[in-house]
Amino acid sequence: MKARLKLIILSALGTMAAFSAITYSSCTPDKCKSIVCAYGGVCNDGACTCQTGYEGVQCETISRDKFIGRWNVSENGTLNPGTHNYAVSLEPNSSNITDIKISNFYNKLTSNVVGSVKGDTIYIPFQVVNSDTVQGNGYIIPDPHYANHAKLVLYYSVRNGHTDNFGLNGGSPSVWEK
Repeated sequence: MKARLKLIILSALGTMAAFSAITYSSCTPDKCKSIVCAYGGVCNDGACTCQTGYEGVQCETISRDKFIGRWNVSENGTLNPGTHNYAVSLEPNSSNITDIKISNFYNKLTSNVVGSVKGDTIYIPFQVVNSDTVQGNGYIIPDPHYANHAKLVLYYSVRNGHTDNFGLNGGSPSVWEK
C-alpha cells in the first residue's frame, strides 16, 4: 500500500511539473513576432541583425547612401603648401551594395577612385589611378540636425614619384563637407 501511494504521489508531482513547464514556456512572448527586418535582415531576440551594407533598426537603410553626393573638400597635403578647396562626387559603384566611386579625387585624377563602405567608415584600397597609387580610409560624422549634411574625415595618400600625404603617413587629414 505504501509503495502504491508513493507511486501515485510521484505521478501527480511529475504531471504537475510537466504542466507547469508547458504553461510557463507557452506564456513567454516571441520577441520577433512583430519585427520585420528589411533586405534579408534576421530578427534575433527582438532586434534585427542586418546583412552587410545595411543598417537601421529594421535594416531599412543602405549604409553607403549617407556617403553619396557632392562633397566640398578642404585639405592641406605634405607636398603642396596651403589649403586647397575643390569638389568631389561620390556615387554608387557596381551591383555590390558597399561599393562607391569617387570622381575628381585629389582634384587631379581624371579616372574614378573606388572604395567601399562599412557602417560609418569608408575604405579606399591600394589602387593605381592615372599612374598614381592611391589608398586611404576615413569616417563620416553625420549632422544631427540636417540629414543631408555631414563631415567626412579622410586619411589618404597619393604617390607618383613623391608621396602627398593627408593624415595617412603625415600631414593633416582631408575634410569633406556636404
